[in-house]
Amino acid sequence: MKKKSKAFYVLWLFVMIFVMYMPIGVLAFYSFTDATQIGQTASFSVQNYISLVTNPELRGMIINTFVLAFFVAALSTILGTAAAIGVHFGKARKVETFISLGNQVPVVNSDVVTGFSICILLMVFLHMDKSTYLPLVIGHMTLCTPFVYLSVRPALKMFDMAHYEAAIDLGATPFYAMVFVVIKELLPAIGTGFVTAVTLSLDDYFVTTYTKPAVFDTVSTYVVNATKGAMTQIKTALWALSTVIAVIVLVAVLLNSHRLRKGETS
Repeated sequence: MKKKSKAFYVLWLFVMIFVMYMPIGVLAFYSFTDATQIGQTASFSVQNYISLVTNPELRGMIINTFVLAFFVAALSTILGTAAAIGVHFGKARKVETFISLGNQVPVVNSDVVTGFSICILLMVFLHMDKSTYLPLVIGHMTLCTPFVYLSVRPALKMFDMAHYEAAIDLGATPFYAMVFVVIKELLPAIGTGFVTAVTLSLDDYFVTTYTKPAVFDTVSTYVVNATKGAMTQIKTALWALSTVIAVIVLVAVLLNSHRLRKGETS
């Protein structure tokens, strides 16, 4: 009976995986054809992938997206980690409660609400110029920093303070002990927060739309605008871009899984 139950759950798992990832598989298939619409009969072609590299508009959009994502993720990681460490070592219960509650607001809020609120605050009340890119960076940091905090805070709660105190007793300065004992121990959690921030920035549409300069586009905003028009070559090249992103994410997940499995074995 148990074997039948296990077989059913395994079958159900494969069915769900198939249903979720079949659209990506179809998109990947047609990205290697010269079809202009999904479902058309077409021949093999890599022109869509060539367009990603040779089309200046597409190339600039991809570069913009990744530069913004990694820049914002780096700033958000520094800010979120510093906030988590400050709350942990400060040991002020009221401050911790206030920061934790404030941190939940961007997490539970809809992206469209966050983006619209940031737009009103920065550009209406503070009169910031969108052409400076500052509202865009602040908007993405508002979205990403809370998730870095949520990644680092649990790791700090499990951190053994005896290690930090031992370093101080052995002559290390507080700064040295913080960097080479505490932060070194937190690197896996900090890395998780950084990757999460990169993913959120890459995926965001609403905050970017409300805060970006008119001449700046990321993958999300560009895809929405391109699919509204009649730019067939651009649309099909975006199939290739979606496939590349899916493959990169899959490889990253597999490598991380292998690293974790190797660490458990060690």
